[in-house]
Amino acid sequence: MTRQTVHPPPHDRAASPAFTATERRLIRRLSSPAQVQRYLNSLPYNTEPPPGGPTLRSFRSVVRTGTAHCLEAALAAAVILEQHGYPPLVLSFESIDELDHVLFVYREGGRWGSIARSRDPGLHGRRPMFRTARALASSYIEPYVDFTGRITGYAAVDLRMLGDYDWRLSERSTWKVERLLLGYPHRTIRSSDERIDRLRARYFAFKRAFPGQKPVNDPDREHWTELPREFLR
Repeated sequence: MTRQTVHPPPHDRAASPAFTATERRLIRRLSSPAQVQRYLNSLPYNTEPPPGGPTLRSFRSVVRTGTAHCLEAALAAAVILEQHGYPPLVLSFESIDELDHVLFVYREGGRWGSIARSRDPGLHGRRPMFRTARALASSYIEPYVDFTGRITGYAAVDLRMLGDYDWRLSERSTWKVERLLLGYPHRTIRSSDERIDRLRARYFAFKRAFPGQKPVNDPDREHWTELPREFLR
């Protein structure tokens, strides 16, 4: 099994957070990417309703509240799998509508895979089948297209770049993680206007035919990880 970083952090040291007994039990139980994806799938998606306002919960707060949005899920996956030898890597997407998305990414056997949580089925995880991080990122171009979305760039970032900042167990929202990702240089992902127009027309047609549903039939569905139950009804 091959596990390596994309951007080596300035101080490459293993993290030893002060986990609670509940957190330690969860980490011991979730020792593989597939198990972590299944756990995150079981959590309700954090829609950040008022009056609480936006959140960016750490692993500790995700466990305590039992809910997570995409970046919170990526942080939880990073903390859990870091304890099993995986570097805490996340992949950030930029979109023309500024509705960005973040995944946890990893390598096994020299191939890239991901763990993710989303309100859209196609933006969940990918099996470790991709030769490069770019190829993995490109697998999200098609399912990212909806009424407004279109991926324009991606960045793979090692969260150890944050040094002693407590993104793992903080009881507060970890906004410094978001600032890091927003400010990090993203590599361009190009897609033709013709392709995007075709995909958007297909999405419009699906929504007219099946209002209230999310499309789950994709030509590359075999690359997807297991989906949350709400998309399989």
